[in-house]
Amino acid sequence: MRFWYHGWIEKLYILPTFHFKYLGFGWVTIPGDWTYALFVVCALSALCVALGLQYRLAIITFFLSFTYIELLDKTTYLNHYYFISVLSFVLIWLPMHCYFSLDAQQSKKISARYVPQWTVDVLKVLIAIVYIYAGLAKINSDWLLRAMPLSIWLPTKFDVPFLGSLMHEPWMHYLFSWGGMLYDLGIVFLLLFKRTRLWGFALVVLFHLMTRVLFPIGMFPYVMIISSLIFFEPSFHRTILEKFRALFLSNNRPEENNTLYSFTTPLQKMARPMITILIILQIIIPWRYLIYPGNIFWTEEGYRFSWRVMLMEKTGYAQFKIVDGKSEKSFYVQNENFLTAFQQKQMSTQPDFILEYAHYLGDHFSSQGHQNVEVYVDSYAAINGRPSQRFVDPAVNLMTVHRGIAHKDFILPLDE
Repeated sequence: MRFWYHGWIEKLYILPTFHFKYLGFGWVTIPGDWTYALFVVCALSALCVALGLQYRLAIITFFLSFTYIELLDKTTYLNHYYFISVLSFVLIWLPMHCYFSLDAQQSKKISARYVPQWTVDVLKVLIAIVYIYAGLAKINSDWLLRAMPLSIWLPTKFDVPFLGSLMHEPWMHYLFSWGGMLYDLGIVFLLLFKRTRLWGFALVVLFHLMTRVLFPIGMFPYVMIISSLIFFEPSFHRTILEKFRALFLSNNRPEENNTLYSFTTPLQKMARPMITILIILQIIIPWRYLIYPGNIFWTEEGYRFSWRVMLMEKTGYAQFKIVDGKSEKSFYVQNENFLTAFQQKQMSTQPDFILEYAHYLGDHFSSQGHQNVEVYVDSYAAINGRPSQRFVDPAVNLMTVHRGIAHKDFILPLDE
């Protein structure tokens, strides 16, 4: 609904003539005006999940539709979109519909008052992974010793109520940098223990509302605030559900099944191993950057899917040159003829985008009748207040570089 309201469905998916794809997902295509129908399916399935109406079908439909939307264009990647896809896959295997749902009201076979402890703990583990890895990612010299990129961003927030006049102060930049790191590393432990849980949740609300006021990060603060409620006791959630029942439903309570939900069918018994594999992957994937040389903020190899949230301010410039390898005749590409302004911004700072776009340009001009097409790029980037420097080796014909997970040798090293 939010995307539709802001016109982003058309702007991000329908109008662009080229879309950046994740490796292995080039087959995911934009269905034209049917993209609107895809968003409708996603919204309706989310509503059915919330109501517990045909839950299993609804959550599978939501996972597939939401994730398909995210795979349409790599340009729109955000950590919390990835989090929603991971979370919704986990929810496919959990008995979320066994209590206070339309499904449970209609079928005593589904209804159960209790669930195995691990089905709740796995959600806590997912949230813990997001926070702890976000905190670990902040333990770097730019964030802690230079207060970057907050030293760039915060001075522009002079109009923020109460704190605006302090946003240009260096000590405030360091306070936010160190405070953000300590918050991410410690908040889960505050939420885990009953004595500190209320204080921890108050901190969650304060922290995320502050980030929402200071930065345009969409739904992420609300997603994390509401998700943190999973750490509270069952009695807390029952109290909330009873208030919902009193407000919106009949006072006649349906007869409850006071049993423990059991995983009995072969498909249900696959839940624990499937979720275990997913959790292991979530623990391992953020460390994959260690296999690549160079500064991760510069190369961005292993950067996505690792819960690195708002850690850099990076700008870039990329001008592509098409060369006939035999005659050496050449011409420059006007990027605006192929990419939107948003796509250009993302492409100019991310090497895998540059490589994918170069291959697209090579294929495009080859199909237009150009011979022996070679593609070169004159590219510069600046990161976290450093001077701009050459980003990609201008002597490398990018058409000869294979798209894959191997290190991209055409990236020039960051001059520290």
